[in-house]
Amino acid sequence: MLKIQFATIREFFVFVLLFIFLLSCNRRTPQTGIEEFVADSIEQLKLQDSIDLAKRDSAENFFPLIKYSKIKIESRTELNEILNRFKNEDKSFDNLKILRTLNRKEIRYLRVGDSILLPDTIIQDIKAYSVFPQYYFEARNIEKIVVVSNKMQSYACYEHGELVRFAAVNTGKEKTPTFPGRYSFVWRERLRRSSLDETWIMPFTINIHNEAGSALHQFAMPGRPVSHSCIRQFFDDAEWIYNWGKMAKRDSVSFIPFSGTPVIVIDHFDFNRKTYGDWIDLASNKVILELPKKPMEVEEALIPIIQIPKSSRGVLRNRERYLYAEDTLRARGVIRDNVQLTPSVNFNELRKQKAKAKQKLEAEKQQNSQPEPTSN
Repeated sequence: MLKIQFATIREFFVFVLLFIFLLSCNRRTPQTGIEEFVADSIEQLKLQDSIDLAKRDSAENFFPLIKYSKIKIESRTELNEILNRFKNEDKSFDNLKILRTLNRKEIRYLRVGDSILLPDTIIQDIKAYSVFPQYYFEARNIEKIVVVSNKMQSYACYEHGELVRFAAVNTGKEKTPTFPGRYSFVWRERLRRSSLDETWIMPFTINIHNEAGSALHQFAMPGRPVSHSCIRQFFDDAEWIYNWGKMAKRDSVSFIPFSGTPVIVIDHFDFNRKTYGDWIDLASNKVILELPKKPMEVEEALIPIIQIPKSSRGVLRNRERYLYAEDTLRARGVIRDNVQLTPSVNFNELRKQKAKAKQKLEAEKQQNSQPEPTSN
């Protein structure tokens, strides 16, 4: 009897494909021929893995060491000097993007008294400042994937393991956090008004959880987790990823779960920090995050049911997960014991109710102010 040991799933699939091929040929192939073919295929896979590992090692040395210093802005004059240092006439790359990305905030939010992270070298490629690896070996067979770090308030986009975009984000505040786990692109809208609050106008919206409404989009970036669970970005990053990612496929009823570009949120923000975050303590660009070894096996994000809009609670897949999610997240330390999550609120509906109540009150006042008819 033929016995073949498979060290990886990839090796198993090579054998399955070979078997199908042989059946399609409708001819008998000597057993030794099969063994030789499988052995050669496995050797080719091992060789490719060695090449990919070498690619990973060389990628991390592609950019030179850039040292960072943390300084406190003592005056408006000093802030202007810093900004002038980063200004450049080359319109192909905005050096201020480096300053914005390193500090996870828009320039307009820089204030006297703030601490700010500055690099000793300006390289006109934002990937040089990435806290993610330049090559994600375990994602080499994935066409496209996004990895988000709450802790470092940034994300990385990979194509077959190669870093193609590094960007700053501002994720969810403590009472409405961006929960760790696996998501995926679902649908997109060029300019969206929030279904919960029509005053929230969000360019380049990409929904990553249809029921919770979690999304990537452009919005104000003050340099700290501040959103209602969404992932905010700078305008240029939001536009780029909007055009880059693949949306979910549909069947006859709805979107097929996890059929769009995968999104992995790998950690949670340290809300014990009252200001800034872990990125402000970086000493150089050589501090690299460790990413999941099996990205497509990362657990689907747990989201507490109170943070799902009431209109979506009746159509949840695996509704039970949403019911026990909060207890699990507290046990894991993702939600601190003394923190009460904010329930999902439909501000549009609240405004309508307030408007109706106000109209009713005004009508009652007007009615009461009418003089009573007098009899002759």
